[in-house]
Amino acid sequence: MRITVIGTGYVGLVAGTCFAESGNTVTCVDIDADKIENLNRGIVPIYEPGLEELLKRNMRDGRLRFTMDYEEAMEQAQIVFIAVGTPPGDDGAADVRYVLEAARSVGRHMKGYVVVVDKSTVPVGTATKVKAALQEVTDFEFDVVSNPEFLKEGAAIDDFLRPNRVVIGSDSARAAGMMDELYEPFVRTGNPIIHMDIASAELTKYAANAMLATRISFMNEIANVCQSVGANVDAVRRGIGSDERIGSRFLFSGVGYGGSCFPKDVKAIIKTSDDNGYDFKILKAVEDVNERQKKLLFEMISSHFDGGLQGKHFAIWGLAFKPNTDDMREAPSITLSDLLIEAGATVVAHDPEAMDESRKHYLGDRIQYAETPMEALDGADALVIVTEWNEFRRPDFDAVKAKLRQPLIFDGRNIYRRKTLEEAGFKYWGVGR
Repeated sequence: MRITVIGTGYVGLVAGTCFAESGNTVTCVDIDADKIENLNRGIVPIYEPGLEELLKRNMRDGRLRFTMDYEEAMEQAQIVFIAVGTPPGDDGAADVRYVLEAARSVGRHMKGYVVVVDKSTVPVGTATKVKAALQEVTDFEFDVVSNPEFLKEGAAIDDFLRPNRVVIGSDSARAAGMMDELYEPFVRTGNPIIHMDIASAELTKYAANAMLATRISFMNEIANVCQSVGANVDAVRRGIGSDERIGSRFLFSGVGYGGSCFPKDVKAIIKTSDDNGYDFKILKAVEDVNERQKKLLFEMISSHFDGGLQGKHFAIWGLAFKPNTDDMREAPSITLSDLLIEAGATVVAHDPEAMDESRKHYLGDRIQYAETPMEALDGADALVIVTEWNEFRRPDFDAVKAKLRQPLIFDGRNIYRRKTLEEAGFKYWGVGR
């Protein structure tokens, strides 16, 4: 099939590349000239395992191209995916202006019937707005479909190529049939394509992320209770995760969730609920818990030093909001670094992928950066684990101890065993242990 993808951010780039990988001819459009130039040179603007290799192969084989020209992109398009940003406004509502702008641009350059797909995470009612925007600028026939993405950063290629489900919201049998044909190669093992009305599809993505965010905040609350009563959250997690009604995923305690999806989507569904006269109390509590949890590491550090952080120097391992990505949106490392700096401390950090992002967009030169994890430890008063990258899990603890001013570790992701570190002579702080 001939596919056009509007937007070359995280979702658009992964979707376009994976559609090309299954044999479709894909054109990706973006208004950022520098990004398009770099993509045409094979330079990928995000870190996602496996993406660069697939992108270069499909470009080389002629199935994937990048352009700023809508006329070129829409020349023979059958299905157009809108995958532009929907940033939260000050009130938490998802801003769909870029979605509507993209829809109008698509409409102006249509050559005939097209299925227009909302791939961006959008609130209920957006498909209706997209339809109206298209009707303003074209007389050609079209259908609007909602097809939310369920990609985990760090595992997005596998999630797209082997999805555990595909959700399609449509009121058109013709459009639904074309979407089935497009996705058939991805669900050959029997995972379902779930058809539903458009409003339900739009809400499904928010409901899924809100549920996962709720599990995270719930376990962080359990961890805080464990800390108070002397229990171990890891044992509690194993105990409840073995219940098949609950399951074992998304039950790890830590220093809060971040990234591009959970914070934004929780805010958006709260705003949608408020706008429709419903007070979504559970999700408001989820959000409050998460904001408090992001301050937990700082509170641990401050407690250990009796509030005397002026002149202290801390090594942070991990800046990205999770491993296997360079995404720092809403990352707990930002909250921690800001609080330490405000308290008069200095910070040096190492992250395998996110240091350039931090320099350019987040922490800038307010912190120092180390090229290796061990380099970050030189002269630090403590090591603070913020992101659970695999390369941080088995360090040479004797070397770590030798570099630190004092043998002190604050483990915000519970990647180490307290007994092991205490036997090695460390003072250890974990979450709910």
